[in-house]
Amino acid sequence: MSDDLPADHVASALLASISVLVRRVRQVPVEGGLTMPERTALSHLDRSGPTTSSALARDVQITAQAMGATLAALRARGLVERRPDPGDGRRAVLTVTEAGLQALRDKRNERAELIARTLTNGSFTPAELEQLAAVAPLLERLAQSI
Repeated sequence: MSDDLPADHVASALLASISVLVRRVRQVPVEGGLTMPERTALSHLDRSGPTTSSALARDVQITAQAMGATLAALRARGLVERRPDPGDGRRAVLTVTEAGLQALRDKRNERAELIARTLTNGSFTPAELEQLAAVAPLLERLAQSI
């Protein structure tokens, strides 16, 4: 890296711009979509697999009461199901249903469509689109290297 482009400045600029992008995209409402707590719970269950309500609350760092309310809403919509824990019949294990996985996919698709619309609305030149396409694999590699 040249002296004109110190790594700490590049790191700060990347972190700031990516943070703004992620925050903005997460704010996009989806018709009948998920709230932020619902999306967080479903995403965590999808990535980590079946777990208990208390473990999920601990993992996402919210109170058990708040998680209980979130899970009740998800269960009422058929996005999460509750089954007896095979290792301890006194506990219940939560899993994402196929409808829950579809809700997550819909949200992800909506985000991708938002970005695609923004990229093609005339705000970016063809050369800038090529630059963004070229940087995407580099950002992925950076994320994987952390």
